[in-house]
Amino acid sequence: MPPPPHQKPENVLKRAQELIGVNQAPAALTLLHEHITSKRSRNVPITSLEPVMVLLVELSVEQKKGKLAKDALYQYKNIAQNTNVATIELVLKKFIELAAEKVTTAQQKADEVQSSIEATTGSATVDDLEASETPESILLATVSGEQSKDRTDRAIVTPWLKFLWEAYRTVLDILRNNARLELLYQGTAMQAFDFCLKYTRKTEFRRLCELLRNHVQTAAKYSAQMHAINLNDPDTLQRHLETRFQQLNVAVELELWQEAFKSVEDIHTLLNLSKRPAKNIMMANYYEKLTRIFLVGENYLFHAAAWARYYNLLRQSAAIVATGHGKKADNPPTSEADLQRAATFVILSALSIPVISTSRSRGAMVDFDEARKNKNSRLTHLLGMAQAPTRAGLFRDALSKSLLRRARPQIRDLYNILEVDFHPLSICQKISPILAQIGADEEMQKYILPLQQVILTRLFQQLSQVYETVDLEFVESLAQFPEPFQVTRATIEKFIMNGNKKGDLAIRMDHATGVLSFDADVFSSAKAAHAGSGAGSAESEVGTVQRLQSTPSQIVRSQLTRLAEALYTTCRYIDPDFNKARIQERDTALARAKAGAEKEHLDILARKEVIQKRKDKASEAQAARDKEIARKKMLQEQALQQAEANRLAEEQKIREMKRMQTEREQIKRKEVESMLKDMKLEDLGGEDLDNLDSNKIRMIKLQQLEREKNTIAEKLRITGKRLDHLERAFRKEEAKKLPDDYAKQRERDLAAYQLIKAQTLKEAELKHKEDVELKHRLSRLMPHYEAFRANLHERRRDEFEKRRRDAERELKKQVDARQKEYREKKLREKREREEKERALREAEERAEREKEEERKRQEARKEEMQRLKEERDKEREKLKEIAARQLQREEEAMARRKAEKAAASLPPPRREVPAAAEPSAAGPPKLPILGNKPSWREREAAKNAAGGPPASADSQPPARAPLPARGPDRVPERGAAMERTDSNDRPSGPPRLNLAGSKPSWRDREAAKGSSGGSMPPPPERSGPPLRTASGRGIPMERGESGRGERDGKDAPTETSKPSGGAGKWVPSFKRREGGN
Repeated sequence: MPPPPHQKPENVLKRAQELIGVNQAPAALTLLHEHITSKRSRNVPITSLEPVMVLLVELSVEQKKGKLAKDALYQYKNIAQNTNVATIELVLKKFIELAAEKVTTAQQKADEVQSSIEATTGSATVDDLEASETPESILLATVSGEQSKDRTDRAIVTPWLKFLWEAYRTVLDILRNNARLELLYQGTAMQAFDFCLKYTRKTEFRRLCELLRNHVQTAAKYSAQMHAINLNDPDTLQRHLETRFQQLNVAVELELWQEAFKSVEDIHTLLNLSKRPAKNIMMANYYEKLTRIFLVGENYLFHAAAWARYYNLLRQSAAIVATGHGKKADNPPTSEADLQRAATFVILSALSIPVISTSRSRGAMVDFDEARKNKNSRLTHLLGMAQAPTRAGLFRDALSKSLLRRARPQIRDLYNILEVDFHPLSICQKISPILAQIGADEEMQKYILPLQQVILTRLFQQLSQVYETVDLEFVESLAQFPEPFQVTRATIEKFIMNGNKKGDLAIRMDHATGVLSFDADVFSSAKAAHAGSGAGSAESEVGTVQRLQSTPSQIVRSQLTRLAEALYTTCRYIDPDFNKARIQERDTALARAKAGAEKEHLDILARKEVIQKRKDKASEAQAARDKEIARKKMLQEQALQQAEANRLAEEQKIREMKRMQTEREQIKRKEVESMLKDMKLEDLGGEDLDNLDSNKIRMIKLQQLEREKNTIAEKLRITGKRLDHLERAFRKEEAKKLPDDYAKQRERDLAAYQLIKAQTLKEAELKHKEDVELKHRLSRLMPHYEAFRANLHERRRDEFEKRRRDAERELKKQVDARQKEYREKKLREKREREEKERALREAEERAEREKEEERKRQEARKEEMQRLKEERDKEREKLKEIAARQLQREEEAMARRKAEKAAASLPPPRREVPAAAEPSAAGPPKLPILGNKPSWREREAAKNAAGGPPASADSQPPARAPLPARGPDRVPERGAAMERTDSNDRPSGPPRLNLAGSKPSWRDREAAKGSSGGSMPPPPERSGPPLRTASGRGIPMERGESGRGERDGKDAPTETSKPSGGAGKWVPSFKRREGGN
């Protein structure tokens, strides 16, 4: 059974549009949602379902129904992802675009509302210009802490921003872990990043990053599903890397450094998974963002290491571009200015690494805990370094790559002052101009504070080499920095305490005297004996500070070492056997090394070959495993697809059966309900509608009607009886009280009448008195009124007369103007009418002239046609005369031939003529063929001689003139009548052949009939066959001799062919006779 019409997508779409037309958009949205989420929609063609989905998306955005849209989009994705991916992209893009447009519209509306508010609360409405704030605004600001624009945005823009964010999250959830929709997934993620950046949505950005991170984890977990993304695919991994790099950029722009660090870790994880190296431009962006993250986190050591990696990448990119091994678009810009800037920041960031750690800790031992090691290890791996960086190692690497020569001059000077020169009394004085230049640069200004820490560290380290005690005020005078980078005494004391706590300084401070004492105890801690040895220090090597002399503690610490060195030197010079044994051991070691060098070299080569073979085998085995895994995965996917197809088919079959069964039950139930409704059966007493049929329903209806009838009859009987008794009782009691009631009613009516009468008389008397007083009062005003009225009439009469005269003059003027206009109009119409008549008359005259000219041309044409016709008639007469003469000549020639034939028939038969007889002039002699049988001509001649009528001159037709000889000068006249001669009358030509059977021809049979007196007499004009009609035109044509024999002879006259017998071409016999006579 087909589905009802309203279940088709076209009908649903039409119904939804009708609902929208009557302002019932929520009902239309509900209808579309129910249709999309229905199980029947799974089998509907996508082309029919797409308009329904587009309209649903539009309505859901208009009504902010994100949940309905989410359910419908999930269902639509499940329907269309196996057949048409483009339609999913179209619908989801439409969803995002509509939500973004709503946000833009809301933003514009909020701006308009804010501008109107500002306009209404301008200076024009302020009562007191000195009081810019009203009590209401102060109270509102105290309570909410928001401006009016913030409240307007929260009321208008924020709901749509929330809806747009939900739309992005919905689309990303729908598209996740689907290889066929991966491009749209990455594009939507980029749009979501732009949304967070444009509207500064930090919370939503954190949730978005977490959402994308969960999607990647889910993809790795469910990689065996159908259409799942493959993170081992280079293109897929590259797209994820681009998304994470955009995430990193947005996190840095929003200053969300924790999310930026997590993004860096995500990028590092994806880079480890990728088999294809990332582009240099992407890695440059990666290291550049790492520098900003480490700088914000005050991790100056790894900040400097990130700058070093960035500079190395720029050098590699410059070399690749210079050699042409890579594209310029895949590498960052590597101009000289870029390299100088990178080198400057490498040196400056390395100099900014604090020598004394500024991190808060409970002691030096905490720096060695496992957590710090793990953190440093993670950061080292993020930078792609083999081991953790150190301050000395960064400087050593920078010096080996000649970064000092490429850096700016002031940075080179700063390096020499801090790391090379020894000048404790002038270090701050020399550095102050450099700090001023660094502070003027916005990018370098961030390094001022860590540089101050390093400068103070170097100051105290160098002072400890020269002084044992020093005044604190003297130290303050030495530690002078330019404005606004001055350091206070409290800052210096705090720095000293921190250095002592970390073990990098050994300074005692006497606050009473204001003196600083450098620890000179020979038994002091070895850690404090030299700067840079503490765990809190960033220096891991000794010798980074220029020293003038060793401290007592260093002397005591190195005493045993110096004693051992002195004893070793003494033994070398005093004991010859010591040197001999040492030299012998060295020679033995050299000989052993020479002897085993070749073998060791061969072993290394063999080992290298074995390693290569193992690598090859491992790669082949890995390739085979990958191939086998891919084959198994493909087979698994095929099996899953087949199982899915079978499952879908089975489900479809079951759904179809259930649908048909449900429809049958619904139809049956609707029929039962309609019958019950028609019969008005409401209560069936617990009867099941599914078990009812029409007969049972009728029976129930009859029983119910019978019961109702009996009930109503009983009720009517009881009610009638009760009413009768009640009415009888009422009347009995009423009869007793009627006289008293009548008396009371009469008294009440009389009292009311007397009261109304008294009031009426009183009111009439009062009114009469008032009217009389009014009359007396107004009578005194009548003379004045009459005088005023007369005066007013006089004034108004003069004014009226004046106005009447003016009106008459104006009327006359208007009448004259109208008459003048009418006369001009009549004259204009007369001129126009005359112009039209003249034009019409000219047109008629022109038409008459043209008609006369045409008539003359027609007459001239008729005269010309008449002349041509006469010429053609004359030519035709001339041609007829020529044809008549030609016909006369042909008849004369025919008569002459017949005469010759008659003369030739007198001698004996031709078979008795000797063979040596001369041939006739008409042609060659006849040859006897087939037993010398006579020809038909001979037989005809014999018949005529034996019994035919004598040939007389009267019976023969007139002789025809001989035809002119055929030649080059003889051209037959066109239109001349030509007669074809009979082929039997040819005097010359080849002899007739006696064919097998010797049957008589039709001519013989005709001749025999004529000789025996048959009913067909020969025609009087000719002896040949009867005349025939040419082409059924009704004009007879006489057939003459063909003349083929004469054409072969030398002296035979040539005959022209008879014309076709057209009109005007045939010549009758009497004309031919007249022409012959």
